[in-house]
Amino acid sequence: MSNVPAPRALLRQMFDAAVASAQPALCLPPHLPAPPRGRTIVIGAGKASAAMARALEDHWPGPLEGLVLTRYGYDVSCERIEIAQAAHPVPDEAGLLASRRIAEKVTGLTEDDLVIALISGGGSSLLVAPAPGLTLDDKRAVNAALLASGATISEMNCVRRHLSALKGGRLGALCHPARVLTLVISDVPGDDPRDIASGPTVADPTTCADALAVVDRYRMAVPDAVRRLLENGEGESVKPGDPRLARSELRMITTPQVALEAAAKVARDAGLAAHILGDSLEGEARDLGKAMAGIARQVALRGQPFGTPCVLMSGGETTVTVRGTGRGGRNVEFLLSLAVALDGLAGVHAIAGDTDGVDGAEEIAGAHVTPDTLARAWAAGINPRASLDANDGHGFFRALGDSVVTGPTLTNVNDFRAILVDRP
Repeated sequence: MSNVPAPRALLRQMFDAAVASAQPALCLPPHLPAPPRGRTIVIGAGKASAAMARALEDHWPGPLEGLVLTRYGYDVSCERIEIAQAAHPVPDEAGLLASRRIAEKVTGLTEDDLVIALISGGGSSLLVAPAPGLTLDDKRAVNAALLASGATISEMNCVRRHLSALKGGRLGALCHPARVLTLVISDVPGDDPRDIASGPTVADPTTCADALAVVDRYRMAVPDAVRRLLENGEGESVKPGDPRLARSELRMITTPQVALEAAAKVARDAGLAAHILGDSLEGEARDLGKAMAGIARQVALRGQPFGTPCVLMSGGETTVTVRGTGRGGRNVEFLLSLAVALDGLAGVHAIAGDTDGVDGAEEIAGAHVTPDTLARAWAAGINPRASLDANDGHGFFRALGDSVVTGPTLTNVNDFRAILVDRP
């Protein structure tokens, strides 16, 4: 085995570099416009929205007011912009009240006014105001069904856009006739703005029929009121060409690809080749783990398609079809599947984590895998395959002391995965 410097520490440095590259203080200021003749109203939702608001305040030369909504624990002190907090991923009453207040902030504006919308991942659950005829409990039930279904993030947000009073372009339409500038931190595969916080200021070409097809495809049990809304078309979103969005502009201020490139630089500076395999890998987390194990094995044993030592990197958002009762998340599910498939192969270390610091519903970003992960588990009386079957990735890695805990990162560019491969 070649002399790779402290694999575990290096992988954590790469993860930290990915998170640091996506901090709003770094990536937001270059995208700010000139102040308008009228008022400047700031609104927003997502895990990074409070940090984005602070960065905006620190670099804005004129008067400023507004309200943004973030996840509990992700607040950042601001002087002129109010920060509200609510639950994620399961919506709560605080999110409902704050969503309605955000709508009120953009009511009655003029052509001379400017709305700056700060949008990041997590906004779909936070910006929870339901469509007419639905209740918060209806939205909670749908959200729970979506999270357990195995649907892709694009499919989930198609449903969410058609059950909302604000998503799917509706919040942007409320701002008319003011100019709207949406600043976005992407957390979705492909960086499609419709799917980031379910596109509250972005036109949506999908339909109620599309949303209903997702519900039926995954055999989701949804409240009767939800099904009626989708069947009768009353939940239709704002479509491309709508004149209310004519003065709306969107700027993507950072993306998963940018984070991967920042992490790749750390690896290269340490003398390792770094290969980005994709910034938008999707599918079942355990399936991706098994596939990546196969690639890592080919690299380690055959030197194909890359020589060793090297790091295989990827981003995107996998899914987990929940069948067990364990404490899981998509990143630890990926890692546990990877470890089982590698079966103790020497020379392979890995890290995976959500760049927002929360994998699933746990205040844990992700975990490490080492060549002796399975051996240590068996020695502790833990059956790795049984843990995977139970969707208990967090329980598994916590017992081994291999969890990655960051606390709130105040940003969100989706999942980060890196596998360091050396010769056995």
